[in-house]
Amino acid sequence: MSVLAEPTFAWEPLTPRGVAAFARASLERLFIVQGIFALIAAAAVGWLLTDGIFPTVVAAIGELPDTGQIRAGRLDWQDDSPLILGEGKILSCSVDLEHAGALRSPADFQLEFGRNSLLVISLLGEMELAYPPEYVFAANQRDLRPMWGAWSPDILGLAAVGTFVGLLLSWMVLATVYCFPVWLICFFSNRDLGLLASWKLAAAALLPGAMLLSCSLVLYEAGLLDLIQLGFAFGMHVIVGWIYLFVAPMFLNRMVPAMKKNPFLTEAK
Repeated sequence: MSVLAEPTFAWEPLTPRGVAAFARASLERLFIVQGIFALIAAAAVGWLLTDGIFPTVVAAIGELPDTGQIRAGRLDWQDDSPLILGEGKILSCSVDLEHAGALRSPADFQLEFGRNSLLVISLLGEMELAYPPEYVFAANQRDLRPMWGAWSPDILGLAAVGTFVGLLLSWMVLATVYCFPVWLICFFSNRDLGLLASWKLAAAALLPGAMLLSCSLVLYEAGLLDLIQLGFAFGMHVIVGWIYLFVAPMFLNRMVPAMKKNPFLTEAK
């Protein structure tokens, strides 16, 4: 016999009570809500690329000379160096043939093209990548402008689809890992919840953290969060999922054992 009314409205996985409702909901309902949250995340990633990164790439291509390429692991550059090609809040592209450090951008990530390597600069440090000697890359405006125009929609689509599918797959794997702790919590707190219901609750518990990260990406692109704060939000979205895993089961009914019949009492005749 249950002593508390369980939540039944399984459409709102942003509160512990709303997450608990998915334990009794159908798998179809859970998958629909997961799809909505994955679409929101994919839209946030798409907006970050479209508004925060792609304009810098377009500007950088517009500053390239008419001739130039990377051949045999070496950049053929006849223009000025060092030179900022394009700069935004998130990304900056520059050329410094000797990597002398003469140009340092306030952008969160700087791609510095040298004579023999690409230098990636961020708050995490610097990483130097040598140009592959077996490939030839265009490094001129005439070739890269039409190439970027043709490939940028595909890059955007792949990023959005990859985010959507990647989230659904990761939620499935994590829910499989987390369902057993949820089942143990319900078992020791005297709540009737099977493994499948525990899996659904664990899957729903991951959605508030995903929404937090999606909103953080939007705020980061809008300039309201910096890269450090975004990293903090990334860590918090994992912790939020753990909190919901432990709190949401408390909103399920606690099972009370039936009263046992007293053997010393006899029925009145």
